[in-house]
Amino acid sequence: MLIPATRYRDPEAALAFLRDVLGLTEHAVHRDADGRIVHVEMALGTGLMMFGPDSDSPFQQYMVHPDQTEGRETTTIYAVIDDLETRYARCLAAGVKVLMPLENQSYGGANFTVADPEGHVWSFGDYDPRGAG
Repeated sequence: MLIPATRYRDPEAALAFLRDVLGLTEHAVHRDADGRIVHVEMALGTGLMMFGPDSDSPFQQYMVHPDQTEGRETTTIYAVIDDLETRYARCLAAGVKVLMPLENQSYGGANFTVADPEGHVWSFGDYDPRGAG
């Protein structure tokens, strides 16, 4: 199982955006004694992703924000979903930055790509490579 992980400067805003706009569900939200987020696990179907705040941890030296790389990322998330058009409409209604609009793909299915408020790239599609070919 692969579980992508990232860091957010504003983890509270990220939690709200991922839940309320992109439609992920809270699997686990861990907070410190002051109530600040230290680790979050979010689910989409059978998949999970994790995130936490920027920190001084040893792992942080390997992380970079998209605004530090002119909006580029070395890894992105592709989520296979059944409600593609509904999710795309929700993103448009929320004013999410669309990087690639909803369109059919030559290899099958359709997908769209958006950036979250901190610039991380998210793609959603109904093409499931596990069931292809």
